[in-house]
Amino acid sequence: MLPLGLLCVAAYVLHRELSHFRREDVSAGLAAVTTGRIFLALGVTVVNYAALTLYDVLALGHAGHRLPYARVGFTSFVGYAFGHNLGASFLSGGSVRYRLYSGWGLTALDVARVSAFNALTFWLGMAAVTGTSLLVEGGGGVLALSTPVAHVVGGVLWLLLAGYFVACAVVRRPLRVRGLEWTLPTPARALAQLVVSCGDWVLAASVLWVLLPADSGVSLPSLTALFALAQLAGIASQVPAGLGVFETVMLSALTPHVPAPQVVGVLLVYRLVYYLMPFTVAALLLAGNELLLRRHHLTRLAKAVHGSFAPVMPWAASAVAFLAGTVLLFSGATPAVADRLAVLRKLVPLPLLEVSHLLGSLVGLSLLLLARGLQRRLDAAYVLTQVLLVAGAVFSLVKGVDYEEATLLLVLAAALAPFHQQFYRHTSLFAEAFSPGWLLATVAVVVASVGLGFFSYQHVEYSRDLWWRFTFSGDAPRFLRASVGVLGATVVVGLAALLRPAGPRVHPPTTEELRRIRPLVAHAQESMASLALLGDKSLLLNDAGTAFLMYGVSGRAWVSMGDPVGPPDAATELAWRFRELADRHHGWACFYQVGPGALPRYLDLGLTLLKLGEEATVALQDFSLEGPERRGLRHCVHRMEREGWTFEVEPPEAVPELLPRLQAISDAWLAQKHTREKGFSLGWFSPRYLEQGPVALVRKDGVLTGFANVWAPETKEELSVDLMRYLPGSPHGAMDFLFTSLMLWGRQQGFRRFNLGMAPFSGFEERTLAPVWNRLGALVFRHGEHFYNFQGLRQYKEKFRPDWAPRYLASPGGLALPGVLTGVASLVSRGLGGVVAR
Repeated sequence: MLPLGLLCVAAYVLHRELSHFRREDVSAGLAAVTTGRIFLALGVTVVNYAALTLYDVLALGHAGHRLPYARVGFTSFVGYAFGHNLGASFLSGGSVRYRLYSGWGLTALDVARVSAFNALTFWLGMAAVTGTSLLVEGGGGVLALSTPVAHVVGGVLWLLLAGYFVACAVVRRPLRVRGLEWTLPTPARALAQLVVSCGDWVLAASVLWVLLPADSGVSLPSLTALFALAQLAGIASQVPAGLGVFETVMLSALTPHVPAPQVVGVLLVYRLVYYLMPFTVAALLLAGNELLLRRHHLTRLAKAVHGSFAPVMPWAASAVAFLAGTVLLFSGATPAVADRLAVLRKLVPLPLLEVSHLLGSLVGLSLLLLARGLQRRLDAAYVLTQVLLVAGAVFSLVKGVDYEEATLLLVLAAALAPFHQQFYRHTSLFAEAFSPGWLLATVAVVVASVGLGFFSYQHVEYSRDLWWRFTFSGDAPRFLRASVGVLGATVVVGLAALLRPAGPRVHPPTTEELRRIRPLVAHAQESMASLALLGDKSLLLNDAGTAFLMYGVSGRAWVSMGDPVGPPDAATELAWRFRELADRHHGWACFYQVGPGALPRYLDLGLTLLKLGEEATVALQDFSLEGPERRGLRHCVHRMEREGWTFEVEPPEAVPELLPRLQAISDAWLAQKHTREKGFSLGWFSPRYLEQGPVALVRKDGVLTGFANVWAPETKEELSVDLMRYLPGSPHGAMDFLFTSLMLWGRQQGFRRFNLGMAPFSGFEERTLAPVWNRLGALVFRHGEHFYNFQGLRQYKEKFRPDWAPRYLASPGGLALPGVLTGVASLVSRGLGGVVAR
């Protein structure tokens, strides 16, 4: 209860002493302390705290421990900063020392010895400084002591010091106190104690002395004695930092020499410089040290927290931006606090306040608009939001010292800072590689145009009516309106460009990419992989080069042609990468014509499955023309052979010589069908593409009349064809002859099956409870003959007695589906025009 009672007494005394002073008087006293004296006091404070570290250096040397000075200085500074501000320095500073020194090998007893040695050094300095001051000053100056009494007290203090030095020189055996041993320091170390402690007291008093007016008439030795007595009173009170007690003693003693308001101002500055600032720095250093010691645990905790909040951060950031924008707009629409405006009147020019108020509201509006961009995970929206939150905090302070609002905005900006990776969708302007020179030139032109206008019309006196003056000779008003229009349009265009998702940077496969995928195509399980060699689709390879997928982009639809090619695990990982790539560009990832074997992969990707039709494959191990079910094919082949038709397969190296004749056949076939080349899921006549594999040829009496390029992977799992072209006028069975002969050739080469391709919309269930897509597909299959020979294609392939397997489109559902279907149709038809034209 004693510290609390002494604090109350000190508060009463201070209240009584200061009750007749006005706040303006104290403010004037603070203003009387010049900036130069404050910086000088800061410098002396730094030197003083550096000298305090020597306490621990001497104490550790006496205890027989050696530690690097960096550790000792850090511990000493933090310990004394806490001890000075919290009181009970032996316990508060000792606790800090134990926390830090124990991590470097010192025991609790070692830390207690260090703290005791420091306390002894402290009292030695106090006795020496006070005794010397009393002997020299004789009680004059600021101390209300008679000269004889002062000399007696000073002499007694020096006698005690002399006794201490004699004991250090004579007594060498350890002293035992309640089972604990204490060894007195050597005379040299005792002398070092005295020097360090005296320097500490003089420096601490000097901090206060340099803040006093130069004409105060108070000498440094006299103030040092008074300072020591005031500190002694504060220590005896046990009030933390002697708060109030120290001020009471100093105010009572200094008031005859310095006006009381000025003394109060000096003491307030002294508290700030010598106590609060070092304590703040020490607290931050101690907190940083604790965080550093626990960095591994904190890192794991931070990762766990980050992982928990990251998925919802775009929506949270959107809400944060909307909230911040609302706060700024409401703040701009309500009056500021009068007292704060009075403070701003002295610090901020009126034009700056007006501009800050306007910009603060514009920042609020911008944050409302950016909220949608954050929800869409746009990188530009994130960057702009962070910039505007900080700018809004600055404007809040300048327009009305609204520190609560500024703090909220800065906290929101800090909360969003660790989640930059969640906003990964590039926007168009951020995706452009604008050079600094280009940006500088653009800004220079705009600024120069505005500056030129102000220079040209500097003779025109500005008024509000000037904005709305419309006359033939009103060049200046037109300039003002044009400048606002240019700047406004620049801002609008810039924001629109920033918040528009960047277009995908897709490109045809390079020669190197084609070289890397050829072995993968040759060893693929499905012959469809050969479409990658067509060159019209971009390629995505995994890092190991063991898998790839081919894709095209149309609008927001990112379409992978078929399943990824490669081992199942690598293919699944590549599918995820493709979906992430599309999502980064705000696109829809989908997989066209995927087989039933990998459907769980696409369900795990969160995609919806739509049946496209059924694919026909013929098992070649048992394929022959024998038996009643193959009678039609057998008769066709025999008839064509009797009429002079022959079949052969030419290897890739023989294709270049055949290209002119193949080109003529292809052109004639396209002209007869009144159609044009397709793409993406179908090949077109390309010399480079045809040279990638063997070509099947049919001749009539030795004349080349038809061909088909063959997909023949080295795995010999599946054989198929892509382009099938023949001359006009060829008999109806020409293609049957080619297919049948190629199947027989494939069986001889060891291929397991022949892929006849997909029959669109076949195999759909037209039932009442079937999905809408299936019922629609069945309707198109039955009644869509006007647009495409759906049923005829199915019937043609049935003559080969194939096995049918479904093929699917894996894509996002809902409102994205129409865009996906449009994108797929555009890619296959090589443009939207090809969707409606043959």
